[in-house]
Amino acid sequence: MGVEEYYTHFGDQYINPHFEFIQEVLIHNKNRIDYSLALDLCCGSGEVTQVLSDLGFSDTVACDPFTQEAFFKNHSKKCLPFHFDDIIRGALSDMPPFTSIICSFAMHLCPHDKLYPLVSQLFRITPQLIIITPHKRPELEQFSGIQLDFVDDVLTERGKKVRLKSYSSSYKL
Repeated sequence: MGVEEYYTHFGDQYINPHFEFIQEVLIHNKNRIDYSLALDLCCGSGEVTQVLSDLGFSDTVACDPFTQEAFFKNHSKKCLPFHFDDIIRGALSDMPPFTSIICSFAMHLCPHDKLYPLVSQLFRITPQLIIITPHKRPELEQFSGIQLDFVDDVLTERGKKVRLKSYSSSYKL
């Protein structure tokens, strides 16, 4: 079952099983990431939004094409419905600049040939892109003009890493 088919069937009840690790790595880096107006990209049921709200940041905007019902159920507000392709075509270009964009457990799902166009669009509206991933992918530092600023890891009970990677770009808002 592919990503789209999975979320078509289960998106309304999605819960990220790694919430505690997402929470830990976001709290640990609260002095390195500006959460004041963040975009929770590929928000799922709103784990990042919940952590930021618990930290006192209530202006988070969320976006996910598949889990809108689950997000609404948990936060009583809507999330933007955009796919990666929509963002590449400029769907977020009219948004005010975000202080950071946080994508948790989803950026590795973007096809490699669309990754640079996607990230380029995101850096048009934020100076800081945060990727939380259960592995090394994606490695955005391979692209010209994108800099890996810092990495932080949290270990799961099985000894696997949940990795937070912070990126910036030479592109100016």
